[in-house]
Amino acid sequence: MSTPDVPLRMELEFEFDAPAEQVFQAVATANGISSWFVRTDLEARVGGRIVTHMGPEMESPGTVTGYDAPHRLRYEEPDWAGMSGHPDANVTPLVSEFIVEAKSGGSCVLRVVSSAFGTGADWEQEFIDEMEKGWRPFFDRLRLYLSHFPGQQVTLLEATATVPGEGPKVFAAMKKDVGIEKTGQSVDARGIAGTVERTGDFDVLVKLDRPVPGFFSLAAMDMGDGKTIAFAQGQFFSPDAAAFVDRAQPEWQAWLEGLAVPTA
Repeated sequence: MSTPDVPLRMELEFEFDAPAEQVFQAVATANGISSWFVRTDLEARVGGRIVTHMGPEMESPGTVTGYDAPHRLRYEEPDWAGMSGHPDANVTPLVSEFIVEAKSGGSCVLRVVSSAFGTGADWEQEFIDEMEKGWRPFFDRLRLYLSHFPGQQVTLLEATATVPGEGPKVFAAMKKDVGIEKTGQSVDARGIAGTVERTGDFDVLVKLDRPVPGFFSLAAMDMGDGKTIAFAQGQFFSPDAAAFVDRAQPEWQAWLEGLAVPTA
C-alpha cells in the first residue's frame, strides 16, 4: 500500500471590515458558522466535537484540536475520503484552520487553510480543488453576515433534492423560475424579496428585505451521472424567522422536487 506522503492543501484569504473578535465568533461558534456556511454543531474547546451538515445523509464529523480565541480554530475530519467515495483510501485526516489576524483601523484578515496527505491519486487533488470551488462563495455570505447581522441568532431554512439533469441546466432552470438574471437586480418571487448580491456558475445569493431579514441562496451540484443535487438555503435573523421557515420550507422542498428542467 502506498504511503500517504503527498501533500494536499487549500488556502484562502479574505479581508473583512470587522474586528477580530467579531470574525472569530462568526467562524468558531456553532451559531456563527451556521449563519453563513451550513448547519454546524461545534463544542468550542479543544477536544470538542464538530459536525458539518451538508445535506440529507451528508455530514462530516470531526474533533477540535486547537481553539485560541479570538485568533485560531483548528479541527480534524478523519472521513473526508469516505465522503468522496473512497472509504478505504490511505490518507491522513483533513485538517482545517481558521486564522484571524487583526489589522489597524478595526479590520482583520481571515486565512482558511485545509490540508492532508494522500498517495497522489487523481481523486485526492480533485477533492481539494472541488472543495475550494465550493467554499469560496460562502465567504460572500460571511461578508453579508458581518456587515448586517453580526452576533445575531440564526434560523435556517434547508431544502435539498436530487434532480434529473446536468448541473448547468438544473441551475439555469432554478434561476429562471425565480427570475434571477444578474447581480444587483431586485427579486420578488416565491414569497421572498431582496437584491441579488452574487451570481456564480453554480450558485446565487440574495440579500432579503422581506418577509424577514437575512439572505437566501440557490445552488446546484452536478453529480456526474445525469443527476444534480439542488439546494435552497436561507439564513434569517428575526424573531419572526421560525414561523416563516415553518411555512416556507415545505414549499421550497416541493419546488425543488418538482423542478422542470428542459431536456434539449
